[in-house]
Amino acid sequence: MDRSLRNVLVVSFGFLLLFTAYGGLQNLQSSLYSEEGLGVTALSTLYGGMLLSSMFLPPLLIERLGCKGTIILSMCGYVAFSVGNFFASWYTLIPTSILLGLGAAPLWSAQSTYLTIVGNMHAKKAGKRGKDVVNQYFGIFFLVFQSSGVWGNLISSLVFGQTPSQGSGVLAVLTIAAFLKPIQDVQRESEGEKKSPPFWSTLLSTFKLYRDKRLCLLILLPLYSGLQQGFLSSEYTRSYVTCALGIQFVGYVMICFSATNALCSVLYGKVSQYTGRVVLYVLGAVTHLSCMIALLLWRPGADQLAVFFVFSGLWGVADAVWQTQNNALYGVLFEKSKEAAFANYRLWEALGFVIAFGYSTFLCVRVKLYILLGVLSLSVVAYGLVECVESKNPIRPHTPGQANQAEDKEIQTKM
Repeated sequence: MDRSLRNVLVVSFGFLLLFTAYGGLQNLQSSLYSEEGLGVTALSTLYGGMLLSSMFLPPLLIERLGCKGTIILSMCGYVAFSVGNFFASWYTLIPTSILLGLGAAPLWSAQSTYLTIVGNMHAKKAGKRGKDVVNQYFGIFFLVFQSSGVWGNLISSLVFGQTPSQGSGVLAVLTIAAFLKPIQDVQRESEGEKKSPPFWSTLLSTFKLYRDKRLCLLILLPLYSGLQQGFLSSEYTRSYVTCALGIQFVGYVMICFSATNALCSVLYGKVSQYTGRVVLYVLGAVTHLSCMIALLLWRPGADQLAVFFVFSGLWGVADAVWQTQNNALYGVLFEKSKEAAFANYRLWEALGFVIAFGYSTFLCVRVKLYILLGVLSLSVVAYGLVECVESKNPIRPHTPGQANQAEDKEIQTKM
């Protein structure tokens, strides 16, 4: 097996083990801990912590610890949150939610950075286009990762009232520690040593990247990604599934979402080299648009069991587009400053989650759907503008502005 693919699989199965424990917990927070809004508050706190950490921590931790070290450290926060759910109270869920949130942004930024680097390296060796290999690697990752939703929700559903064991989270940490090749070693083999940038340059690199107008246009994509995921995990599971069918069906409905998401992820990773990413973005937008309009018109009932699964399945078809293509897009457009780019991605995605969970308790479902429709429409327009710019300028610097090359070198942090 190719070494790059082996490392992709190690990362993927590490995340599978970690989120088998965490995924089921997240989907049940708003329903299982509904008294006094503990579940929704825990989720809001979690993504608030992620929002804060996205501003500064990812480039700094990746620079100091490397991608592998950052992933291991961040995973420990997820393990702590899983343990906290076994003794659920305001005194356990809120602190562990903060801890998880602080680690979430570095975790996902390190994962995306790692896949982008190994994808581009393999493409160079194999004589392929970097964006095609990166897309394929993200497709493989999300195929394995999204299946964690199947196993985690299956455990939560079959043994209702119990949650997946934190033991799988510990196994995730051990898997990464034992089998993942450090990113510094991969870089040294192909590029040699790089001079470490100054501390403050690394710390502020997330904000420096806003000099690039493409990033300013693309921030709506991760914002929408967070909003739509927050709607599914809190609003759809509570206001539709729990109200009409009962909480015991939440896990099964989310299994359908995870399964379709996983299968479509690997499919999109393969076909993107033939269709291009624009076609996939159109597919995702049209699918979500259709679902939202249908949810506005639908009056759910217990006798419509299949419809609940159809909606979650279609939501997974579209979500697979946002997960695979957004990450690949950021990695391709901002290759020279990928840590800062992915930190920005997690920043705006976390903001979307915070907004979704923040207005969850006082806005009605119809208003939330209208908000999703509006943000989706703006996101598609902004993304279209970026594609137009890219089509007219096929060869562009990966960091903003040729005139600022001296400053841009500060953005290009060591992995």
